[in-house]
Amino acid sequence: MATVFREGALSVGVIAPLRRAPETAIDYAEQVDLAEQADALGFAAYWVRDVPLNGSWYPETFGHLDPFVALGAVGARTRAIALGTAATVLPLRHPLHVAKAAASLQALSDDRLLLGLGAGDRPQEFDAFGESLDGRGDAFRERWGVLQAALRTPDRLAMLGDDFELRPAPFIPPPLYAIGSAGQTVDWIARNTGGWLTYHREPGSQRDRHALWRSAVQRHAPDAFRAFGVAIQIDLTEETGPATPIALGYRTGPSGLADVIDEQRALGVHHLIVSLQPTAMEPGEALGRIAESARRAGALEPPHPVGASGSADGLAGTAASGDARRP
Repeated sequence: MATVFREGALSVGVIAPLRRAPETAIDYAEQVDLAEQADALGFAAYWVRDVPLNGSWYPETFGHLDPFVALGAVGARTRAIALGTAATVLPLRHPLHVAKAAASLQALSDDRLLLGLGAGDRPQEFDAFGESLDGRGDAFRERWGVLQAALRTPDRLAMLGDDFELRPAPFIPPPLYAIGSAGQTVDWIARNTGGWLTYHREPGSQRDRHALWRSAVQRHAPDAFRAFGVAIQIDLTEETGPATPIALGYRTGPSGLADVIDEQRALGVHHLIVSLQPTAMEPGEALGRIAESARRAGALEPPHPVGASGSADGLAGTAASGDARRP
């Protein structure tokens, strides 16, 4: 958490998948390779989404891996980058299943999980899971409480009685963040979570949003640090001029992107999640360009050295084995 969210500082992460244009198919093994590259480049976090079902009603034709399975694979091939869910849809999952997955991932990744949780908004999925779309806010709060309690006291699951534990143990409870509004008030988020990750808005609106957040934190957690993160769409080009606004982000080249990152820091953002639109560049090249821009803006750690095998340490206490696909 300390490497991703720090008072007065900005870090940069990326969200999967990283795709070429105009292709829609996903090479999942390549996605793990790209996560390993992001780790080596010094990105602070690698985020995945939770999309359990697809259909004609869903705007994306490709499929997403289960977030905990995907992050398990990434954790085995990386050593420093934080592993984030953005967001696990809590009303569609039993909180004890989420707790078990989180504990397992903490054990395998040397405690690198950032557990971002959302309430979901796709009616078809709620129908398929037999859950109430209108009641998702209440379900989110109830399941948040069960999940948080299980992670904080895994040796004593009071909600189940005296004879249940959550293992593997011990583990460091991962920080819990609200992604989007999660069907909650800003005051509830400030009082109960480690931080709020929201979406890009134009600078004036984002400044107001941050002020609203800081006010809520001051009311409910004045002595605690509460993170503020932003997910931003980036259409990366070869252009050299200033960034041009698009929906939820910017169309920009590397030089303009450095200015965007500086702007986000000035707006009070602690962590910027870059959602890269499908690009004509190779995804690995695009990652390098983003890293260069972030480093120029002082928002990226130096590249991580790799071992003799060309890969970073993966599973806690082990080294990842060689793989011919790696760069």
